[in-house]
Amino acid sequence: QVQLVESGGGLVQFGGSLRLSCAASGSIPSIYVMGWYRQAPGKQRELVAKIFDSGMTVYADSVKGRFTISEDKANHTVYLQMNTLKPEDTAVYYCTLSSPTYWGQGTQVTVSS
Repeated sequence: QVQLVESGGGLVQFGGSLRLSCAASGSIPSIYVMGWYRQAPGKQRELVAKIFDSGMTVYADSVKGRFTISEDKANHTVYLQMNTLKPEDTAVYYCTLSSPTYWGQGTQVTVSS
């Protein structure tokens, strides 16, 4: 089993920044992908960004140029630096580690206009 603990969510004004963190512990596979998903009220959960074991990153079009995913592999921690936040970024953000896929409990990000 893998445990994921997220932190860093909160309330921020339009144009502001937040940094999310997710620390993994437990039986972590030697090769894995970590990522961030989000789910806004009434919407489906969607991929925000992921980082592969090679360091390659993938971003949703809606966050390209504003969000940056990074990883501290030594400490099995992934970060999501979110800049120029918009109200439409408001959602619960979930950390994932795969595969198999494990999910964190989620952290709320609210951007006020």
